Amino acid sequence: MKHPYIQEEHKIFRKAFRKFLELEAYPYYEKWEKDRIIPRTFWDRLGQSGYLCPDLAEEYGGLGTDWGISVIINEELERVGSGTVGISLHNDIVVPYISAYGTEEQKERWLPKCVSGETITAIAMTEPGAGSDLASIATTAEDKGDHYVVNGQKTFITNGIQADLIVVACKTDLHAKPRHKGISLLVIERESPGFSRGRKLDKVGLHCQDTAELIFEDCIVPKENLLGEAGNGFLYMMDKLQQERLVVAIAAQVAAEDMFEMTLEYVKSRQAFGKAISDFQNTKFKLAEMATELEMGRTFLDQLIASHMAGEEVVTKVSMAKWKLTDMAKRFSAECMQLFGGYGYMEEYKIARRFRDTPVASIYAGTNEIMKTIIAKNIGL
Repeated sequence: MKHPYIQEEHKIFRKAFRKFLELEAYPYYEKWEKDRIIPRTFWDRLGQSGYLCPDLAEEYGGLGTDWGISVIINEELERVGSGTVGISLHNDIVVPYISAYGTEEQKERWLPKCVSGETITAIAMTEPGAGSDLASIATTAEDKGDHYVVNGQKTFITNGIQADLIVVACKTDLHAKPRHKGISLLVIERESPGFSRGRKLDKVGLHCQDTAELIFEDCIVPKENLLGEAGNGFLYMMDKLQQERLVVAIAAQVAAEDMFEMTLEYVKSRQAFGKAISDFQNTKFKLAEMATELEMGRTFLDQLIASHMAGEEVVTKVSMAKWKLTDMAKRFSAECMQLFGGYGYMEEYKIARRFRDTPVASIYAGTNEIMKTIIAKNIGL
């Protein structure tokens, strides 16, 4: 299929990045999974090779590319494994907050190290008592003149263990009406007094992706670390969540394509009752259904990426893609495992890892139920 945003330079870039991953990621991924973390040395290599935040302007160390390059990075990382999601989060979710809302001084201070791999980023929205309902966050930031004092706890934070720079959603005005108008974004650095990390969370899947609790106890944050304007944090998050949800949709589509490809190959080679599993009508129908869904999903997704790159309004379609493609990937993981039979339940087969890794995509970046709520509202319901 001809992707509407892909030019010749994108194809050349994909070949180079895939070769990089064949040397630097594929041979080590199982070890990363066992170690429950992706080493910082891999981040360093990504940065040295120009694969972190390539769409940033050259003045901040980036390559000034279009977002199509970032799409390719996301797709190729997902083919390695879903546990690489923290790299996509750094490139396309957290750093864009700084580049969009940061002052020139903040950009010069933080962005070059984000590009080099010296700084790993995270974003802290979710709390033990607040997930999709971001207006209900309880973490507070009290204005003390030249600094804020932050108190609260965040959980399920991707890159939480390794992050050096964390964009934290806080309540700076407890009495604001409506509630979301009191939320601001503060950039909290690794060595900030009063900041500590709680547990490294033990997840069902995404084992090599470090996920953690973050704790703020009278954490002192200088005023110059306020991102954008006080009270506008909720609006900033709603704006940037569109690209975040699109990144999740891209990963889901690629995961589903990967599962289909490995299953198609397996059923042709696996014998049962004297013939290949692929010769049974049920297998043919299942794979025909998957191939059809993949084609429709890829066509919709590629058009959506092109619209996003063109700066068009995509909130409704992003919500559609996020829920539909993550739901598709989740179904595929179960259906493909079934076609692998008992071998599909063995850790040595990649489909087992996909089965563990895939379901959470329907929860993070806003649950699929929230996506349907957004769609319903935007079609006039």
